Amino acid sequence: MILLVVDTQKGCFNEGLYSFETVRNNIKQLIAVARENSVEVVYVQHDDGPGTELDKSADNYEIYEDLAPRGGERRFEKNVNSAFHPMTGLTEYLRSKGEKDIIAVGVSTDYCMDATIKSGFEKGFNMYVPSYTNSTFDNPYFDKETAYRYFNEFMWKDRYAKIITVEQAVSLLRTGKV
Repeated sequence: MILLVVDTQKGCFNEGLYSFETVRNNIKQLIAVARENSVEVVYVQHDDGPGTELDKSADNYEIYEDLAPRGGERRFEKNVNSAFHPMTGLTEYLRSKGEKDIIAVGVSTDYCMDATIKSGFEKGFNMYVPSYTNSTFDNPYFDKETAYRYFNEFMWKDRYAKIITVEQAVSLLRTGKV
């Protein structure tokens, strides 16, 4: 079991997200519970290249302070939506450790989280998505609440991931069972 924290960087994790306070608090809680129970917390960071909001040489590239990794926690970089793209090395890392169960949290629901959850499923991982631990912004087709609800309540549920409550995620991190 690992807790996978996707793109919670200063440049894309802020008050403009749907249900920001709840999402931040839930992710923060799950990180704490994972650490207390010796469950590895793995971070993925998106790099959009020089001069962008997510330029890895800029402060916006760093993980949001409340969710920041501790020394020794693994970080993987990407410049595509999926954390499981071959460029990251994440899939190989998890397979080398024999990991199959992944609790995925982060942003953006309709971009990197969607690609990561579907790709993880296709690679044979058991994907778990706790409610209100991912979020997004308005886009040209969905307002942020509709985008959140579409992916969490319709697209991923019973197809690509098990959608669970935060309480169930806490139990999974503590006992290995929902």
